[in-house]
Order: sequence, then C-alpha cells, then structure tokens
Amino acid sequence: MTELKLYNTLSREKEVFKPIRKGEIGLYTCGPTVYDFAHIGNLRTYIFEDVLKRALKFNGYSVKHVMNITDVGHLTGDMDMGEDKLEKGARREGKTAWDVAKFFEEAFIADLKKINIEMPDKWTRATEYINEQIDLIKVLAEKGFTYKISDGVYFDTAKFENYNKLSHLDLDTLREGARVEKNEEKRNPTDFALWKFSPQDSKRDMEWESPWGIGFPGWHIECSAMSKAELDDQLDIHCGGIDHINVHHTNEIAQSEVAFGGKFFNYWMHGAFLNIEGGKKMAKSDDNFLTLENAFTKKGINPLVYKYATLQTHYRKPMEYSEESILNAQSGFAHLQNQVRALGGEEGYIIKEYKDEFLKAINDDLNMASALATVQEMLKSEYENTDKLATVLDFDLVLGLGLNNLITNDLSPEIRNLQKLRDIARQNNNWTESDRLRDEIQDKGYVVEDAKK
Repeated sequence: MTELKLYNTLSREKEVFKPIRKGEIGLYTCGPTVYDFAHIGNLRTYIFEDVLKRALKFNGYSVKHVMNITDVGHLTGDMDMGEDKLEKGARREGKTAWDVAKFFEEAFIADLKKINIEMPDKWTRATEYINEQIDLIKVLAEKGFTYKISDGVYFDTAKFENYNKLSHLDLDTLREGARVEKNEEKRNPTDFALWKFSPQDSKRDMEWESPWGIGFPGWHIECSAMSKAELDDQLDIHCGGIDHINVHHTNEIAQSEVAFGGKFFNYWMHGAFLNIEGGKKMAKSDDNFLTLENAFTKKGINPLVYKYATLQTHYRKPMEYSEESILNAQSGFAHLQNQVRALGGEEGYIIKEYKDEFLKAINDDLNMASALATVQEMLKSEYENTDKLATVLDFDLVLGLGLNNLITNDLSPEIRNLQKLRDIARQNNNWTESDRLRDEIQDKGYVVEDAKK
C-alpha cells in the first residue's frame, strides 16, 4: 500500500503520516467566525479539509473530526485591536450577537451541505467553552506567562522559546507585522490577548465573569481549550487557511505548549487563498467576496461545480477565480456526470490497478488533479461498465462529488413523458422533433443513446 505523505507546515516538508494511535486520528479544523456569510474563498479551505478527511478514511483510518464555531472573541483586527466581529455584525443586522451567530452558523452549514462536505463529529462553539478557556488562562497565569493591562490579560511571547517555529519568519519580521495594530501597553508587539475586558461605558451582548474582570475570551485561546477538551491526546492534525499561520496558529502553539507541557499537534496543514482575477485575495474586509448563492445558485450553476473546480488546483497553491474558469469547470463536471450516467446502474468490482493509481495520487499530499486524471483514464478504459461504475463510486468517497446520486433507474414523470414523445417521433420518422426532444432531455442532465433494439 502506498504510504500517505502530507505536507507539514511545521517542518516545511512532506512527511510520512504517523498517527498518535494506530488506526485512529484526531483532526481539528478551524471553523468560521459567524458574523457574515462564508465566501467561496473560505469554502475552498473547507473543501481541502473535507478531501483530507475523506482521504484519511480511504486509507482505513478512523477519524474524529472537531470543528469550532467562533461566535465570540474574534476582533476586527487579528492582533486584538478593534471591535468584536460578532458585536459589529449585530449592529449591522439590528439583532443581538447571539441571533447573528445562530443565523450565520446555520447559513454556513447549509453551504457545506450544498457542496457535499461531511459534517464534523463535533461542533464546538466558543461561547459553550468559556469555563475551559478561563481554566486554561489560569494555568498560563500560574506559570508566569501572563500580564494584565487596561484592556485585558495578555500572553508574554518573549517568554516562549521558538515562538516563530510555525511561521519560519524571523522574530523581527513578526514583530513588525504585529506593530500594524499598535498597543503601547503591551510588553512585546507579538503579545496577544487571552481575555479582553468589557468597555466601562457599555454592556456587551456576550460577556462573562472571570478572575480578572467581566469580559470575553480572546480569539486564539478558544481553539487550544476546545481541541484539548474534545481530542485530549489525539492531537494529530490541525488545519486552517494560510492566513492563520503567522498569528492565530502561532499563538495557539505558544499558549498550548506552555499550558499542556508538550507538543501541540504533530501536523499542521494550511490551504492557500482563492484570488479574484488579477491576483487579489478574496476577503470580507475588501468587500470583494462571492458566496455560493450569488456566484453559483443565482446563476443556475450547481455549487458542486465549484468543488470540482477546486480539485483541479493543489490545495497549497493559489487558485484564481474567473467566470471563464467556472464555465470550464461546469463543462468538465457535466461531462463527468454524463460519463457516470452512461455506465448504467449495475455495479461490478473495483478495478485494482486504477485504485492503486488513485491511492498513489491522493497519498501524495492530496494530489487531486492527478487523482481526477486517473478517473478519466479509468472511465475511458476497456473494462466492463459495471466495474467502471463500482470503481468511480469508490473514488467518489474521496472526491465527494455526489456521483452516487446519478445512479438511479427511477426517471421523473417529466423525463418519462419526454422519452415517450421522442419514441413516437422516431416511430413517425420525425427526426427533427426526435432530435429536439433528445436535446431537451440531455439539457436536463441525462444521456440519451439509441441502440439497435
């Protein structure tokens, strides 16, 4: 069997994957901050993580997957300046922060379902783990790694050796980046908030009592507390977007290794950005983001086309979005669907030589472009259709393109009626009408083939 190799941001190398427990994996993926709709750049990361989880299962592992919901504590400035994104979203929507979080969490889950992403085994909301976060900050305080200033309790990064081991940037570069959001009271530019105090002159929707005063947790502390609470010692793989490397995940590692006294996750994996034409990152802050709704659904395009498109570009490489690229993906996905429909509805045996090639591709750090090429080679091969169907459906356990939904002998009344009308036209030698009806049926996603019988 081909060894599974994954690129580890910590080592900057592809490593042979070795889980902590034989046959079992703990997977933690950073989820959304639920103050607005997810844009398709966000969703690219969740697609990569879905492929990863499916590939792990394809290799025979049992996966416990935890994903957080950030419903408090993520400020408009990632370095702890600005206002809470949930409070800002509440003001924009004219609702409470609790209502905003619930609404956009449900919208996010609906988007995941549209692109056939498997749900995590456990959702963890930051607001439901306040006690765990406070307890973790207490441990850090007891070990002498915290200090208090006017707006909160902070982690002293100067006391943590090798703070830059994930980012691989020199400390001066990290400090310079941190100075973008300047707080004169902080001891070091890279220090980050563990607990923020509520403003004196107003009451927040979300705030809690703590040993340090009324307030709310910082953004970074939630993932450390929740991953440890739900995965315990199964800290195998931690995922997110590349924008998490220099700040969020770097801070997670610092506070966690101090608090827990050991290595925090063995493998760190990050997905690259989706750029709009011209190379600019898609981001809510730039107001240039597209959602599944306005980029696909409203245009009559199946959202799975986007998932198919993302599989063409390696998860660690930037992907450029354009109308042309989506139209090409739409055509490619429709072709794949028609190929699968043409195989009929009866499954045979999985073709070993192609499964080996497929496994080799996905085990090479999720090389999905190569995996899709293997799919096409198999579908064009001389094997029986029954075996090709069994094989492509097996591959779709990783692709997640919903190809099994295409296999049915139950035609809708509308399609049956069009089929009957076409049969009548053919019997009457009305080839023009027959061709028109054939095209209409195919436009609805079916393959029409006329055999001698």
